[in-house]
Amino acid sequence: MFGTAATAAVLGLLTPLSGCGAFEDGASGSGTLRLVAAEYGDNPANSSKVFWEKVTRDFTAAHPGVEVEVQLLPWADIDREVTRMVKAGKAPDMALMGSYSDFAAQGKLYPAEDLLPVTAEANFLQPLAEAGTVGTTLYGLPFVASSRRLFYNETLMNQAGVKAPKTWTELRNAAKALKDKGVKYPYALPLGPEEAHAEAMIWELSNGGGYADSAGNYNLASDQNIQTFQWLKDNLVTPGLTGPVPPAELNRADAFAAFTRGEVGMLNGYPSLVHEARAKGIRVGTVSMPVSDDLGPGENPPTVGVADWMMAFRQNGNAEQIGMFLDFVYQDKNLSDFANRYHLLPSTVSAARSPAGGGLDAVDADFLTALRTARLYPVNEPSWMAVSDTIKRNIGRAVEPTGDPKTVLDDIAAKAADAGEKD
Repeated sequence: MFGTAATAAVLGLLTPLSGCGAFEDGASGSGTLRLVAAEYGDNPANSSKVFWEKVTRDFTAAHPGVEVEVQLLPWADIDREVTRMVKAGKAPDMALMGSYSDFAAQGKLYPAEDLLPVTAEANFLQPLAEAGTVGTTLYGLPFVASSRRLFYNETLMNQAGVKAPKTWTELRNAAKALKDKGVKYPYALPLGPEEAHAEAMIWELSNGGGYADSAGNYNLASDQNIQTFQWLKDNLVTPGLTGPVPPAELNRADAFAAFTRGEVGMLNGYPSLVHEARAKGIRVGTVSMPVSDDLGPGENPPTVGVADWMMAFRQNGNAEQIGMFLDFVYQDKNLSDFANRYHLLPSTVSAARSPAGGGLDAVDADFLTALRTARLYPVNEPSWMAVSDTIKRNIGRAVEPTGDPKTVLDDIAAKAADAGEKD
């Protein structure tokens, strides 16, 4: 998920974009497709509305008689609203959001093979295609993606006399040196409810852990994961090396904002933050996430990859028209245009290198390289939506002064098991 929280400005954009008039749930006129999409912008000036207006207009010009209505919803609302539509029997034809597998498990989605040619399926970057697959069937079509790297403020690091860390000990020592130089927040650790599951997974992978074991089963309270949060608590949080607020209260957007103000020495981020920070005059460096000392600097654990998913619902029976539209949207020029607007990575091999889309700049290319071998969330688990919500709302407690990492992770694992049984 890459969008920001809903604002009053964004809420004003919840309108159809095709000029067909406002639509109601289930109101799909002859030759009209409905797409419910997340809003990637955080104000009217950078709203996704501009992109979808152009794409739908160009599509209808190329396919007279088939129109597309697009409804934009804030990230905070889209999962709940699309779920409500589906339960009410009023599913849209398509949705672009952060999860898909629960709908696939219910038999609500078309498989990709019913919509796109085999060559189109093969064009998706491999880690993304694997994450979009349930069993052996691709249901979640990756749209845009990102990988995560450790960011650092070059000016602050130079003033503190430290280099980009390669191990956890080096990161801790760099944070101490930054604090000694008066840096407000040496490391920003966003374990708040917005996107704690990303920060948590980054740290877990760098210690040989993660959310799932080699068989693909949840392994949320593994010894490695418990050790990870104990280290964070003892080495960064308790010594006062994190901020601007306690990790359990810190959301990603607020951590990013503090970094662009020059108040944060280090944090994990994705490509758009590089561009935002540099626009504010911050000299930014990025490196692979440092690894635990148990692994050592020679180890190279996977980075975290994140993708958003396009899916097509069976309810209205418009497979042919949906396929036509998706084939159009996934053209290199369109996919690259969307990705470039938000400094994200296109999900296909050809769009990432296509001159038609302008290709990727050097900064984004580093993140694309990391994405090729990234580990994604277990989004193809039908229970992932519920499990990720549990992680986001609870994992921050593991590093609180009175928190016990083992107790917190055991509790999250138990709730995940319950979600899997209910699924």
